[in-house]
Amino acid sequence: MKIIIDTHIFLWALASPSKIETQKLNILESPTNIIYVSSITIAEIMIKASIGKLQINFDPVDLAKQSGFELLDFSGQDALQLKDLPFHHRDPFDRMLISQSLTLKYPLMTDDVKIKLYECKVI
Repeated sequence: MKIIIDTHIFLWALASPSKIETQKLNILESPTNIIYVSSITIAEIMIKASIGKLQINFDPVDLAKQSGFELLDFSGQDALQLKDLPFHHRDPFDRMLISQSLTLKYPLMTDDVKIKLYECKVI
């Protein structure tokens, strides 16, 4: 299965895997799944670091690759859904991940309950 992971899942997988529930951790670790870190997640991490909301001392792209995650670019096609996406969620990064999930039909792994209000599959 191809899965996009939300930013907090990515950060937890790197630094605090115990925060991820066992079922999700098993999915992340299964060699039969392809786990994607979206370019949106990288952008969110870097923007939050630049404004002091997040302290990072690593290259998230390099660490994603070292951790066995695949990188997934956000395309213009992915962005098209944003126009009609309901405003259940106001966070622009989450809205872009939702749009990408809907376009590609890949489930989104998250603990964010607001994302369940959308039509994308949530793990």
